[in-house]
Amino acid sequence: MSAHLETFLISASYLGIFLMLLAETGLLVGFFLPGDSLLVTAGILAAGGKLSLVGVSLAAAAGAILGDSLGYLIGHKAGEKLFHREKSKLFNPANVERARQYYDRYGAKTLILARFVPVLRTFAPSVAGVGQMPYRRFLRYNVIGGLLWAVGLPALAYSLGQAVPHLERYLYEVIAVVVALSLIPAAYEWWKSRRRD
Repeated sequence: MSAHLETFLISASYLGIFLMLLAETGLLVGFFLPGDSLLVTAGILAAGGKLSLVGVSLAAAAGAILGDSLGYLIGHKAGEKLFHREKSKLFNPANVERARQYYDRYGAKTLILARFVPVLRTFAPSVAGVGQMPYRRFLRYNVIGGLLWAVGLPALAYSLGQAVPHLERYLYEVIAVVVALSLIPAAYEWWKSRRRD
């Protein structure tokens, strides 16, 4: 996967980063896209001089923030119809309920926390739209979360790339760690729900 991401990032550059994150966070079918891996790989490539950290950060933040706004709009306009399909594996009331539970527990901060949880980051904005969260309030948390995630992950990877010479040679290993870490919150929530049952 990392070789493909590296090739993609170098050839598609900043427009590719923008579009990939826009699709992952804004289109409800983008949940399978590798947002965390993409951001970490881009940060490491920036440390190696193959990309600009500023360019990566701007493209990533724009894609993440606009993508969440698009997801909110989809939820606001079509959410009730879209998410109430009992037989759908993806667009079903259970997924909406899971995201709503996050909102009940963490409030609008869910938009910030969801950035760091794969799949949840795709559905959280739409659920905010379905729940009729006021857009100004949504936008405030969307921008904070978008900047923390889309600027923070590449910056962290960039710093790591600066500290560890030739880190790009170990992209597979780094991405494996990132994927494992990004799954911890979801695994923890699953474990907690199993204990309650």
